[in-house]
Amino acid sequence: MNAEIVSIGSELLLGQIVDSNAAWIAQRLADRGVNLFYKTTVGDNLDRIVETLDSALDRSDVVITGGGIGPTQDDLTREAIAQVTRRKIVTDPESLKDLRERFQKRGRLLTKNNERQAQIPSGAIVVKNPNGTAPAFIVETERGITISLPGVPFEMKWLVENEVIPYLQSKFKLTQIIHYRVLKVADLGESAVDDRIGHLIAESSNPTVGVLAHPGQVDVRIAARENNIEEANMLIDSIDKQIRSILQDNVFAVDDETLESVVGDLMKESNATIATYEDLSGGSVASAIKQAAGCYLLQSHIINSTKALKKILLDGGQIPDIEDDAERAIALARAIKTTSGSTHSVVVHGVEEGKQRSENLGQGDTHIVISGPDGERTRHVNYAGRGKPDRQRAAMEALSLLRRDLINTPH
Repeated sequence: MNAEIVSIGSELLLGQIVDSNAAWIAQRLADRGVNLFYKTTVGDNLDRIVETLDSALDRSDVVITGGGIGPTQDDLTREAIAQVTRRKIVTDPESLKDLRERFQKRGRLLTKNNERQAQIPSGAIVVKNPNGTAPAFIVETERGITISLPGVPFEMKWLVENEVIPYLQSKFKLTQIIHYRVLKVADLGESAVDDRIGHLIAESSNPTVGVLAHPGQVDVRIAARENNIEEANMLIDSIDKQIRSILQDNVFAVDDETLESVVGDLMKESNATIATYEDLSGGSVASAIKQAAGCYLLQSHIINSTKALKKILLDGGQIPDIEDDAERAIALARAIKTTSGSTHSVVVHGVEEGKQRSENLGQGDTHIVISGPDGERTRHVNYAGRGKPDRQRAAMEALSLLRRDLINTPH
């Protein structure tokens, strides 16, 4: 069964409202094994709504519309559905009765425009909306089925869970589900991941494999269609094993796990303690470690002056006037590890675009250092040309390097 979502409302096209409804409906359909190949947004214009619905019915078994069934003149969904399905607009007596009772209970007058909410295309199945004034409705035709839902999120969600999904399961004998697993990858960009597992992406049909980039990490999504979660997991396990054998320890987490939580668990397991120094990342590393394993963070420095930097070096027994950027970052890592008595230290030493910390450290240059029991691990990155300082990415790079030190893998 193929479904399509049509979101209706000019406010969506103007960017005044983010269309979270369509994303939520898409997830619920996927959970039940329903194919969703198109999501369309159209403004409050009758001709364009009709055109959009007409195209949707040509390619989909079920078209779910969101919004446009309220009381105002720009709520045009019912008229558009009537035109596309060649039906008249009629007033549903039961819906009108419900509206009158609802308004009476609230001590309000039922105006003519509110009565519009009781209007539906002739022959439509009315779906009562206990959380709002506008009922949903379903129109079944030879071309396909349209299901029209209110745009108010909590009304829509109740109707999808309690009315729409059971209707679709009964109508189309839906028995399969789509189950997902997300492998989270660090230290490789999206193109590098695609280069290594591209053959799996191209060749796999069930399960399917997809790649999505985020700041500092790449998600590899595996999706399987089966009769139940257990059978889906069997399909996923096979691809999961192949991906891990290729990407190896670049895979750091699964599903809801985060790099912060993984590093926190590793710190607890190894009883590692941490001191941090940050100038570019603005305390992001310390904040992440404190959230995941607060008692293991012994010391945190967020520095924005050369004078303070030199004092840290001096207090830690290091030479304060080091000109080489990389050597300075290593010296900082050793200094704060000494003064804090920690097993590890993390340094994110860089400069934001538009600022100059020293003559030697260029704009966007960042040196990340992990100092541990077995010495230092270093990474040099450059964020120049990215506009605002990429604090999140710098913090992710540092946490990833710390993870590698804690599991003692090459970097």
